[in-house]
Amino acid sequence: MKKIKLWLLIAALAICGATSIAACSADKDDQTEQSLADSIADKVWAFSQSHPDGFTLDIRTMTEPSEGIAVSYAATQGCHSREQLGKVVSHALQNDGYVGGWYNSEDGLYYFDSTKLFPESELGNAIRFGRENGQHSMFVLSSYTDIPLNGTVARIADRGLLIIGTTGDYRPLTFLEPDGTYWGFGVDVAEEMAARWGVGAAFVSTSWPTLTADVLAEPQTFDLAMGGITITDARRQTMLMSEGYLANGKTILCRAEEAGRYKSLADIDQPEVRVMVNPGGLNEKFANDNLVHATVIVHPRNEEIPSLVAEGAADVMITEITEAPYYVQTDSRLAASLIDEPFTNGEIGVLMRNDQEDLLQLVNVTLRQMKSDGSLRALHNKYGLVYTYDELSD
Repeated sequence: MKKIKLWLLIAALAICGATSIAACSADKDDQTEQSLADSIADKVWAFSQSHPDGFTLDIRTMTEPSEGIAVSYAATQGCHSREQLGKVVSHALQNDGYVGGWYNSEDGLYYFDSTKLFPESELGNAIRFGRENGQHSMFVLSSYTDIPLNGTVARIADRGLLIIGTTGDYRPLTFLEPDGTYWGFGVDVAEEMAARWGVGAAFVSTSWPTLTADVLAEPQTFDLAMGGITITDARRQTMLMSEGYLANGKTILCRAEEAGRYKSLADIDQPEVRVMVNPGGLNEKFANDNLVHATVIVHPRNEEIPSLVAEGAADVMITEITEAPYYVQTDSRLAASLIDEPFTNGEIGVLMRNDQEDLLQLVNVTLRQMKSDGSLRALHNKYGLVYTYDELSD
């Protein structure tokens, strides 16, 4: 009996000793983690003092990521002091390792959040996470912009589909085949943008005469319009237009045997010259503004005009430097004698309604990325178009 009691006593002491050692070890781990969090919090605090415009910081490396969608956790909302920053850092260390900061000029406080970072192709996931955490917006690092969680971009992500209005009559930028499929440079650019946002792309028909009305229609029929739409001040007065993604300018198509006849706009503006244009767009406007002597013929289908010129139904087509080379390459009866001396110079962009600033920001960011990584140049090359954005892609 004494031996049993002695063994029990020894066992109890051993258990107590092990428990004490484990507790001591746990205490040391907690102290180490707290010490690490405090040290990082000091660095983040110091970093914030020199970044009043805000930041997103990888606290594991103390570097700022240049791309991604930053969304804050609800658990760290409202933290603004150095003491509260420690809570934010501890949460970030246990989760994703990112801390965001921003200065609120209204109350004079610098706020901090533990942040989750999503790839920019995961709009939908970022939006869902933001909503689950009670956020009003997410932050796109590559453009340094806020995207609201209840705006156009969020609706596109929820739908899983970007809907693009396009005329389908402007080779090689946008063309609708009889089987209902669209192809062209503008179509490819739209599909690439949608893919980078993690959504699909669908195309619906619009026309040059109804383009503005279709963009502004209620209820809205598409998210944006693409495919040969020139950036103009007039359009910007009532709608939003993106940065340019293709150089453009007015030129002509004529019959190959008459290429030497047209060396200037004055040579075209003659009573015996029949000039054909499509209705409702800038080609018709250019002809009406600049040709006072020539006979201007309006034909409803833009894609039919090159063949009509080749066949002799008209002498000249007013077109763009983006469109003319395609028809010269595919129809030996045609020439573009003034393509190197366009009458105007401009750019083609993306058109959308005025209340879609969040979508405009995202479109511009994506176009800049495509210029920078070479994908836009590759699409120019695919369609034989002139690339003019070398300074942005180097």
